[in-house]
Amino acid sequence: MNKTIRRASVFALLLVLAVMLRATWVQAYEGRALADDKKNRRNTIAQYAQPLGDIIVAGSPVTGSQRTEGGDLAYKRSYTDGELYAAVTGYSSQAYGTTQLEGIYGDVLDGTDTRLKNPVDALSRKQQEPGDVITTIDPAVQKAGFEALGNKKGAAVAIDPKTGRILGMVSTPSYDPSKIAGLTDGDEWRELTEDADKPLVNRALRQPLPPGSTFKLVVAAAALENGLYPDVDTPTKSPDPYTLPGTRTVLKNENASAPCENATLRTALQYSCNNVFAKLAVDLGQDEVRATAEKFGFNDKEQDVPVRAYASGYPSGMDEAQTALSGIGQFDVTATPLQMAMVSAAIANDGLMASPHMVSEVVDADGDTLQSYEDGDTRRVVSSETAAQLRSAMRTVVDDGTGTNAAIDGAEVGGKTGTAQHGENNSKTPYAWFTSYAEDKATGKEVAVAVVIEDSAAARSEVSGNGLAAPVAQKMMRAALK
Repeated sequence: MNKTIRRASVFALLLVLAVMLRATWVQAYEGRALADDKKNRRNTIAQYAQPLGDIIVAGSPVTGSQRTEGGDLAYKRSYTDGELYAAVTGYSSQAYGTTQLEGIYGDVLDGTDTRLKNPVDALSRKQQEPGDVITTIDPAVQKAGFEALGNKKGAAVAIDPKTGRILGMVSTPSYDPSKIAGLTDGDEWRELTEDADKPLVNRALRQPLPPGSTFKLVVAAAALENGLYPDVDTPTKSPDPYTLPGTRTVLKNENASAPCENATLRTALQYSCNNVFAKLAVDLGQDEVRATAEKFGFNDKEQDVPVRAYASGYPSGMDEAQTALSGIGQFDVTATPLQMAMVSAAIANDGLMASPHMVSEVVDADGDTLQSYEDGDTRRVVSSETAAQLRSAMRTVVDDGTGTNAAIDGAEVGGKTGTAQHGENNSKTPYAWFTSYAEDKATGKEVAVAVVIEDSAAARSEVSGNGLAAPVAQKMMRAALK
């Protein structure tokens, strides 16, 4: 063979090898990437090729599937009591994708999760029957919160303190996911996305707001844990009026006649004394307050329940005046209702925080477990002694203080109200907060609840945690204890 033919043969062989390598690369790597691409129509066809699995509440599905007419998508998602459970389920839309539990467990619900396949089916890529997602939601608690919030803009979360199970998660105004489940729901989608009240936002998890005086529980915990005061009945060193350090700004109390000068922590929580907690934050220092806040879950950017919650924040780099304002839940302190429910839950559970979760189990079509979430996965937040002191003071708030609307006959109830400034120079309607716990001594049932009302029809002068948020919490707690 002459040299020219030999070179041509080698070159041709190299070309064949290159084509083979390229084909292998496309099939093995780029093929998988193309298959997983959200714009691949085949994925959507497969997703809606059969009835979807369901999201289960108390043994009954709150989702379903509806046969479509025409087109290449055989089924679309439907919802039972869609508005009631939207903050739990999210939506599954042929046109706009999926959110929340619908999105997190999409592969299980449409039958494409590899855990649903046996080895033979995995090789054949046969689509299996879908699985279900079993939630921890108590329908009575969910309904109580939804009806109590009514047409107010706000949110509420209820947690079992010992197990961490989320019993209720409500966000209002809500929406019906069924109305955006198909391909031709553009008008409904536009109406939802252009609504100034943002009904698609899950306020319970994903809209941190200034927590106002509910944050005083965290500051009180820091004071007790760091030995600044031995108990909630020792007088503090708290002048009234209190001038913010380095400024001429006098921090006022909501109730000018309240006994806030040098008040004990119990009295300061009972009357929500700003001077006491602003001074406490300065005396402790921002680092100590932040350390305690982070034990409760603030600044956690990976809080999954399993839907990821936005981080509640306690800032750094503050001067003393800003630190003082942080002590009353203002300046740049933010919290979600989930976070403030976690604060009350840890206090109620003897200082132990159980990891919050709203899914107990993910199962296949036969009911066999694919994934489970453990109850009572706890960590120590504050000492048992500190938790007991705070529970005692929280009971005083409900029995004789600013949280009387949360009282439940026959149950031990503790809470803390909050009214947080909103807008530049507090120009907008304040946020009304309430965080609480309740225990039925006869049955041992417990619950922790946090509520925020962003906006209501109440006059500005009538906005308060006790007037607006506490009644919502009371109804949810009462439903949980039945």
